[in-house]
Amino acid sequence: MRPLVLERRLERIKEVLKRRQKDLVLFVDDVKNEHNFSALIRTCDAVGVLRIYYFHEGGKEVPVNESVSVGSERWVFLERVEDKVSKLKELKDQGFQIVVTWISEESEDFRRVDYTVPTVIVVGNELKGVSEEILPLADRKVKIPMFGMARSLNVSVATGVILYEAERQREEKGMYEKPSLSEEEMERIMERWAFEDVIRRRRG
Repeated sequence: MRPLVLERRLERIKEVLKRRQKDLVLFVDDVKNEHNFSALIRTCDAVGVLRIYYFHEGGKEVPVNESVSVGSERWVFLERVEDKVSKLKELKDQGFQIVVTWISEESEDFRRVDYTVPTVIVVGNELKGVSEEILPLADRKVKIPMFGMARSLNVSVATGVILYEAERQREEKGMYEKPSLSEEEMERIMERWAFEDVIRRRRG
């Protein structure tokens, strides 16, 4: 198929795909605010996350606010899941470590985790946090040190802090210099981004 984007845009897509980290995944558990959700997508795109899984109570899709996401949803795969426990078990069986954000005495500093191994970072609802049924699946429970009166950060800010720690570790290890996607995977994604998605947006 002939790409429906300019050559320089196609080259930019190729460069982005070479740095996408297919084994660094975000799992969003019932984040309801569209601004928060949109900010999460934008940060994932920035650090090279390819895929976001999300659960939303009632089976609804969270609307994306493009003034916040600045179109980042085009470059990150969003997949809504019906059964969050089953999906996380599936990812765990595939060799991913499950790192859950959770404020408790047993949780550890998020910087103690090795994010250079296949990792799913799980973040939760703005008020309730991560659902308790997810906690038994956690390989690590993490928190961000807080020294003020507030006990937590906004979910999009907290996620950004953790994702950039993952980015730092992976950058130091040279993981952005060697593609984690195969040539076939990159070709398929390029076909989608530079042809199929363009047609879909024009029809929409």
